[in-house]
Amino acid sequence: MAPPPILSLTLPSETGRVLSIQSHTVQGYVGNKSAVFPLQLLGYDVDPINSVQFSNHTGYPTFKGQVLNGQQLWDLIEGLEANDLLYYTHLLTGYIGSVSFLNKILEVVDKLRSVNANLTYVCDPVMGDEGKLYVPEDLVSVYREKVVPVASMLTPNQFEAELLTKLRIVSETDGREACNILHAAGPSKVVITGIDIGGNLLLIGSHQKDKEHSPEQFKIVIPRIPAYFTGTGDLMTALLLGWSNKYPDNLDKAAELAVSSLQALLRRTVNDYTSAGFDSQSSSLEIRLIQSQDDIRNPKLTFKAHKYT
Repeated sequence: MAPPPILSLTLPSETGRVLSIQSHTVQGYVGNKSAVFPLQLLGYDVDPINSVQFSNHTGYPTFKGQVLNGQQLWDLIEGLEANDLLYYTHLLTGYIGSVSFLNKILEVVDKLRSVNANLTYVCDPVMGDEGKLYVPEDLVSVYREKVVPVASMLTPNQFEAELLTKLRIVSETDGREACNILHAAGPSKVVITGIDIGGNLLLIGSHQKDKEHSPEQFKIVIPRIPAYFTGTGDLMTALLLGWSNKYPDNLDKAAELAVSSLQALLRRTVNDYTSAGFDSQSSSLEIRLIQSQDDIRNPKLTFKAHKYT
């Protein structure tokens, strides 16, 4: 007689179990390569699904690899479900390149919430930056009409927040109003990760703890570093997920820790490239993620949130 099959039991995670659906590069740090390791350092079990597998990020002269389609994504979800492995505390999504894949993500949200109704969905609605779209235009309405209503936390940049709210953001008041519009559509936590106002760079965060009260809002002033990096948005959203889960009622504290980690990492990146003889302004820099793990696990709180009253 054949021996009985061995069932592998997954123990519950004390901190949280994250399903992260993002891009993957063999070399460099963007998408899941930027998000998974920091979340693991913060104590989370992270299960990555790679929406693409590329040799390197698309900012290089060439790249090669494969793109996961919606059916292939669903096959993975069904495989997990067949073995009772679909219990997650968090879903994290970043860059998504097609409407069909984004619609399949919405099905994943429904499926995960059928297993855990308290699932937190952290969505970075990656669509573009500095006035330029880098996804098909028809993704914008899907994000606005379908994704925002089911998200728990949203982390757009300034341009993405404008696309989602149809509001031009030229002042702090506009940034706060954009957060209010997004709250009304769904998510209780909104962090606009970078707003350029009069040459100053700000993060504006907003937490609406219940629909009867106005959201608690704050800003963090962020220094400009004269260099261009890739993967920082993916890292920032992962850090916001990690710290906001540890401080669920203090989004300002979570943002302080996330910004402090990220800025320490960026300074190390620039310093390392400069020490190696590279001009940090001549091309995009691969972030020094592994070398900055202490700044991720135990950040020095060097950036403070200023609460709006």
